[in-house]
Amino acid sequence: MAIFCDTHAHLDFDAFDEDREAVIQRARASGLQFVINIAIDLEASQKSLALARKYPGFIFATAGIHPNYSSNLDETVFTTIKHLATQPEVVAIGEIGLDYYRDYTTPLEQVKALEAQLELAQKIDLPVVIHERSSACELVPILTKWHQNLPESSWLKQNPGVMHAFSADANFIKPLLDCGFCFGIGGPVTYKNAADKRTLVETLPLENMLLETDCPFMPPQAHRGQRNEPAFIPLIAQKIAELRGLSPEEVGGQLTSNARRVFGLQEKMH
Repeated sequence: MAIFCDTHAHLDFDAFDEDREAVIQRARASGLQFVINIAIDLEASQKSLALARKYPGFIFATAGIHPNYSSNLDETVFTTIKHLATQPEVVAIGEIGLDYYRDYTTPLEQVKALEAQLELAQKIDLPVVIHERSSACELVPILTKWHQNLPESSWLKQNPGVMHAFSADANFIKPLLDCGFCFGIGGPVTYKNAADKRTLVETLPLENMLLETDCPFMPPQAHRGQRNEPAFIPLIAQKIAELRGLSPEEVGGQLTSNARRVFGLQEKMH
């Protein structure tokens, strides 16, 4: 029975060029109901949309510019992102955020791109997929202020989006939970040295967790050194189940239901 989903995949990446169809079939065979393919730039946004159209009801797309690529956010690129974001297969704005670990783009450019895309999300009522790395001090206040300023009637007030692979200090979790953000839990929760990830899973409300792979990156422990793929999602669910004293099926069911809620998929599923 299909009870899982992957809320953060990059199936458009060239790591999947040789066997993309087989990867998607394995995902279905592993009990995944759907996959959300996450964009990092304009080209990836276009490729994600194409994948979602090729696999309707199984793959959904996002549109957005990752902070590491945000120096290219000129008006033409942003206009195209805005157009893509209005397509019915696109269910979120992302992957957006701040990354001060790498210095591909200046903090100023990253903040400018983030704020423009948060504004777009509000305008078209789409949740955001947030990337945070070594930047929580600046990012969390931006997100909480954005959430605070959302009109009460906005659907995003309850479902603002997801913090992808969140690894910042635990102090930042409560303000994000208060806004209603979900947290993506991926392969690293299975790593032997990932005590912080396990603590996060033990303490988060079950309603605020999502399953994600970030494939082709960060495979679960059993596949370290290999390419990650959506079919490995049950291994992540199994680890969460162990930590929470639940069955993998219970975890899969709840976290998939969370994903449907956050990404507004109830009316889009076939």
